[in-house]
Amino acid sequence: MSGMQLSISLSNQSWAGGPARLRENMTRVAGVADESGMDTLWVPDHLLQADPTVPPSDTDMLEGLTVLGFLAARTERIRLGTMVAGITFRPPALLIKAVTTLDVLSGGRAWFGIGAGYHGDEADRMGLDMPPVADRFERLEEAIQLALRMWRGDESAFEGAHYRPTGPVGSPRAISDPHPPILIGGTGERKTLLLVARYADACNLFDIPDGGQTVRHKLAVLERHCADEGRLFGAITKTLGTRLAPGESSDDFVRRAEGLAALGIDHLAVVASQAWTPEALSVLARAVPKLRDIEPSPR
Repeated sequence: MSGMQLSISLSNQSWAGGPARLRENMTRVAGVADESGMDTLWVPDHLLQADPTVPPSDTDMLEGLTVLGFLAARTERIRLGTMVAGITFRPPALLIKAVTTLDVLSGGRAWFGIGAGYHGDEADRMGLDMPPVADRFERLEEAIQLALRMWRGDESAFEGAHYRPTGPVGSPRAISDPHPPILIGGTGERKTLLLVARYADACNLFDIPDGGQTVRHKLAVLERHCADEGRLFGAITKTLGTRLAPGESSDDFVRRAEGLAALGIDHLAVVASQAWTPEALSVLARAVPKLRDIEPSPR
């Protein structure tokens, strides 16, 4: 694909009508995203609403991988992924199996979006494991290593510090070639971006209003890690989480995208503090063909 790619995240699921209309609203949003040429539908991997900008009353949050299976059956071409799955939510072999299942049944449209996890309050309230940070990053790397082995058909015993499956079976094999692309969430410079350089097909940065200073710095760190790991910096998709501003037009959004492309961003993942409306979706849908003409800076 050429030009800048555009995705949306279903981070707010509190539409008018409540749970009785969630199926209808999810289907409507997925249909617009699929038909307009958006790249990916992302869903959060949280059991509670974790977006601090969402109104306190908007608390609906479905389980992410189940949602992706539902969306796969109602779309034809758009890619599907978690932004991002927490490593402590599921045993890694189960997570890998779920993503592989999604990839097979969607015809090769799954992302493997994964991160170390961070939400201590959610873990406490829902009874989830939340080990120390260093431990979580060790688990994250082991899970990625296990995924790569399972996707290439290696069923030998895996001997990690935290995970030791004796014969992990990856059958059926994923449809994606060579495997579902890996996106590692987070911007930590010593661990997260190093893992991106070592294993990932995409990173995910955040749109901080500082004139691009943070994005430039994070990409420079990633570029150094790539050099150290013998990895082509250009082989990694640079995604950026951003919000559609209230009243922002398609042309305004495209102009903002041009500025982000000049920083080296090539994929915008748009989140919203409100559940997606037809009007907001229309703004983004009209921007999609214009974004294809924007070529991100190679740095």
